[in-house]
Amino acid sequence: MNEEYRALMHRSEVAVSVELQTQDMTLNIGPQHPSTHGVLRLVAQVDGERISSVEPVIGYMHRGYEKLAEVRTYAQMTALVNRIDWVSGFASEVPFIVAVEKLMGIEPPERAQWIRLILTELFRISSHMVFTSSYPLELGATTPLFHVLRERERVLELIEGMTGGRFHPNFNRVGGIKPAAGGGKTQKKVSMDIPEGWLEATRAAMERVLLSTEQSDTLVTGNELFKARTVGVGVIPGNKAIEYGLSGPNLRASGVPFDLRKHEFHLPYDQVDFNVISAPGGDCYDRYWVRLQEIRESVKIVLQAIDKIPEGPLRAKAPRVLKVPKGQIYVRGENPKGEFGYYLISEGGQKPYRLKIRSTSFSNLSILPWVLKGALVPDLVAVMGSLDFVLGDVDR
Repeated sequence: MNEEYRALMHRSEVAVSVELQTQDMTLNIGPQHPSTHGVLRLVAQVDGERISSVEPVIGYMHRGYEKLAEVRTYAQMTALVNRIDWVSGFASEVPFIVAVEKLMGIEPPERAQWIRLILTELFRISSHMVFTSSYPLELGATTPLFHVLRERERVLELIEGMTGGRFHPNFNRVGGIKPAAGGGKTQKKVSMDIPEGWLEATRAAMERVLLSTEQSDTLVTGNELFKARTVGVGVIPGNKAIEYGLSGPNLRASGVPFDLRKHEFHLPYDQVDFNVISAPGGDCYDRYWVRLQEIRESVKIVLQAIDKIPEGPLRAKAPRVLKVPKGQIYVRGENPKGEFGYYLISEGGQKPYRLKIRSTSFSNLSILPWVLKGALVPDLVAVMGSLDFVLGDVDR
């Protein structure tokens, strides 16, 4: 081998060993990308297959709920607030109604509180089932969607049978709840609250929901491809989750077992037995796993609550025209996606003077720039989907 050929081979080896330098590229995702859970735009700086930075661009929906509250009476607000997070509407109603009740010094009857608890947990199950069916779909698995949504329909039928609405119940009233709708498959009523056969139908539906979680375990939880896309991806340590204000399943999946249902008893959660599910890894897989286990815990709560509902009235005595005394209060609740709170200021009239909404998805979305920095481009959808946010909640 001559010297010229050896020199040529050496130069080629050196060239191969040097990493190719590429120019950063700006990648626009959205504002109507099908995997963004609503109208969201992400401006990502990409270096090859790695994400250098991500900037979420929000505000496309311009809902303005906090200003709308200033021109709505307290009675009209129920229909408004259950549309903030449209996947778990009833759970968004309860903290606002409790805030008004506390300012007015009204204590709702026990029966109403237990019905509120059952409906809150049914919406938690429904919300988590949307996640456990759609998240695998975003990663390429279509089969779980059909199995899970089939059983979710049973839950929605129960909600419709009690409230008359599948998504937007508008069921809470200051001092209690309104009479049941008696719609869906349960037309007859025992009294003016729980439709005939509704409790038995709820028990049966809960058994089907548990079966659905077992199917999810078979199809998704132990699936090697699903694990490859989620285990060790999008890791959020507990201290970082707290720093960014994460709450709910996203916080508990980072090893912080905090659940408002164990700390602030606006509903009788202290009278039922359930576990706070947490996981140590803080990755996409753990965020999926925590929500799947929480469905099972919510089923336990519903079944216990059915046995504990007392007899009695649905509503406490309250003025026909609501005039809330002057004052201010903050009330928060454990929405299916995390902490959902209302800071309400009253000047003594029929409408709120000011209302500040602590929406869950807004805080959960805020960690995207941190968690996506340095991630691979194919992992962007996996990380973003694992946070389970609703853009209507973000653009409140």
